Amino acid sequence: MVKKRNFGSMKNDSQSYWNQRYKNGQTGWDIGAVSTPIKEYIDQLNSKELKILIPGAGNAHEAQYLFENGFNDVHLIDIAPLAIDNFRMRCPDFPSQNIIQGDFFEMTGQFDLILEQTFFCALSPEMREKYVLKMHDLLTADSKLVGLFFNCQFEINPPYGGDQKLYEALFQTLFKIELIEKCHNSIKPRVGKELFMIIKKETIEQQFDKSNRINKA
Repeated sequence: MVKKRNFGSMKNDSQSYWNQRYKNGQTGWDIGAVSTPIKEYIDQLNSKELKILIPGAGNAHEAQYLFENGFNDVHLIDIAPLAIDNFRMRCPDFPSQNIIQGDFFEMTGQFDLILEQTFFCALSPEMREKYVLKMHDLLTADSKLVGLFFNCQFEINPPYGGDQKLYEALFQTLFKIELIEKCHNSIKPRVGKELFMIIKKETIEQQFDKSNRINKA
């Protein structure tokens, strides 16, 4: 039986819910540093001019790592004010205009790369299609969503789990899935529980061509 975490009447997609999690120190998703898979992906990037977004960033260890390694166009957003305050205190030199406290689904602009790290799994399943549409909207042409997605289920939600079949069904209409594989360099507590994904935005023309190929098959 799946159980939901209870913080009174707060919805688990609300600012109050997530702020309370930070206030109570109930942040089990936070490993205290950038995860190995994300770090190794960042380390192989050729351009430090990329405009990068980290949604649902929390304590934003990924943003800190990027900034400390010469990426100057890094943006982050989180709904919880305490998470944003934590980051500002930890990284006082990070460009303040690139730190956003607010709702990801109300965000505007476009990015060359979006990094996913325990944001998708925090959203209720009914929000997943909206997540896909918003990611497509925020990415520039031929740019990518890259990151970690859970390959398991959880007894208490959030986090919400998933599997490869689910992710393929969600993303394949608007994106080209360049890579989806079991993560080989997860941190020890998550070994066997994560998929690493690289998903490329497709243009309307590419979607049309793909649809035609499928119809002719």
